[in-house]
Amino acid sequence: MDDTADFARDVTDGCTVSVRVHPGARRNAVSGVHDGAVKISLTTPPVDGRANEALIAFVAELLGLPKGRVSLVAGVASRTKVLRVTGRSAEEVRTALFPVAIG
Repeated sequence: MDDTADFARDVTDGCTVSVRVHPGARRNAVSGVHDGAVKISLTTPPVDGRANEALIAFVAELLGLPKGRVSLVAGVASRTKVLRVTGRSAEEVRTALFPVAIG
């Protein structure tokens, strides 16, 4: 597996996803992979945890999951974060975030 796919790793009953967030962007989008993390742009500014909430909602929507199945496990106050996704494998997450093969 190449480095571009390392952002998602299988764990018990789901996977973890390394994310690099760009808050205050023009639109919500998955914009690539860099240094082992998927880059996600969010329109929400990083104020009072709103960007974290928007990140969870955006990723849940992309994966077709309820927000309760996506949680922030590291990086609350950082642009680099780790999400825990319950009920989806790392491969399923990669496919949902990047429908066309990356790499």
